[in-house]
Amino acid sequence: LKHKMLIQVCLYFYCKFLWRCLKFVMRKLTGRCELQRICYNTKPGASRTMKIETSLRDSKSKLLQTSVSVHPDAIEKTIEDIMELKKINPDINPQLGISLQACLLQIVGYRNLIADVEKLRREAYDSDNPQHEEMLLKLWKFLKPNTPLESRISKQWCEIGFQGDDPKTDFRGMGLLGLYNLQYFAERDATAAQQVLSDSLHPKCSKFSKAEWEKKRMDKAIGYSFAIVGINITDLAYNLLVSGALKTHFYNIAPEAPTLSHFQQTFCYLMHEFHKFWIEEDPMDIMEFNRVREKFRKRIIKQLQNPDMALCPHFAASEGLINM
Repeated sequence: LKHKMLIQVCLYFYCKFLWRCLKFVMRKLTGRCELQRICYNTKPGASRTMKIETSLRDSKSKLLQTSVSVHPDAIEKTIEDIMELKKINPDINPQLGISLQACLLQIVGYRNLIADVEKLRREAYDSDNPQHEEMLLKLWKFLKPNTPLESRISKQWCEIGFQGDDPKTDFRGMGLLGLYNLQYFAERDATAAQQVLSDSLHPKCSKFSKAEWEKKRMDKAIGYSFAIVGINITDLAYNLLVSGALKTHFYNIAPEAPTLSHFQQTFCYLMHEFHKFWIEEDPMDIMEFNRVREKFRKRIIKQLQNPDMALCPHFAASEGLINM
């Protein structure tokens, strides 16, 4: 085992040395550093930003290594320092600075988005907090606009997919993040959210795939708890974000820094897609939820492995990457 580990260590350092030699030769041949070659030879979007991120992170220069975690306000100065370090004349290479700035905004923005999402996830729902209570009551209002909530503690909450008569207990896993996402979906995409809720309660009446019922002879038509599934899909979105899997998507749809709104829009997309996937899978009973969710997760991850992938390119925030 020690012999095997020694070989792996030697191979690692050999490859690293070989890679540095190759970079040196490429710079001498092309007259351009690695950052220039990436920016000039790779189209804007995830492909370029992820290559830039890897190049900066793996650099032997401390300045380049730390550039991926600077404050957004320091990006412009950081790029100036990088250009100076690499002996690149900004007057002769004005496009490089613009391209690097766009990439760094996305890279730093993604890190900051993780911090924002994590903060919401760690904040517990507090029924003594008027803002938390207001958000919860708004969720009911957006999902059931024609049905008044009789009281704050009520069995009515089960009608939108909570487990008991007080939803606060269901938010434990994802904290406020679950509520934020559910309210965003219910408010910003009200028609779709109400339809998904209705379908989850009465899946055989689903408008998503009426023809499919006949085609597949789906006679089981198992529904699910809308709010609980929403919190579960929040967990999925959170893990995709933290693992870095969503970089492909965000770097392709956000010309600059991805924001909490981008994350919530992605949650809406995942809710739509999971709902359709659930109907297509036609599970025997609700006990199959984990199996269906895992299959869905794998499908999303596979899609995100495509560097050109944008899960939901129709959002206003993604009307086209600026050609930088």
